[in-house]
Amino acid sequence: MNIEDRIKTSTTTIFKAVFPNTTNHYDTLFGGTAMKLMDETAFITATRFGRQQMVTVSSDKIDFKKPIPAGTIVELIGYVTHVGNTSLKVRVDIFVEEMYSDFREKAVSGEFTFVAIDENKKPVKIL
Repeated sequence: MNIEDRIKTSTTTIFKAVFPNTTNHYDTLFGGTAMKLMDETAFITATRFGRQQMVTVSSDKIDFKKPIPAGTIVELIGYVTHVGNTSLKVRVDIFVEEMYSDFREKAVSGEFTFVAIDENKKPVKIL
């Protein structure tokens, strides 16, 4: 499979409902909870791409553009944006949807860098 096909087939989409136990005193999703969900989505995307052990080594510029209220649905979409020798970058966008209307907008986006590792936790070549 070529790299473009690997990128397409590794794209990952996850849906979650935003319940009150994940929100702050403003009734919006905790930023740390959003980042956790994004890192999990990015990890799954990176693993699906390389089918190797992957570890997060950095997160870059996570932009919180819109608050995510309790009682909404979020869609997280992760996709590979760059492939290096031992590392790759995954962009994750979070879209917020109202449960009972068609309203949907991008709320958060960020990029995560992963490194492929071997059984000794040493970097190895991707693919």
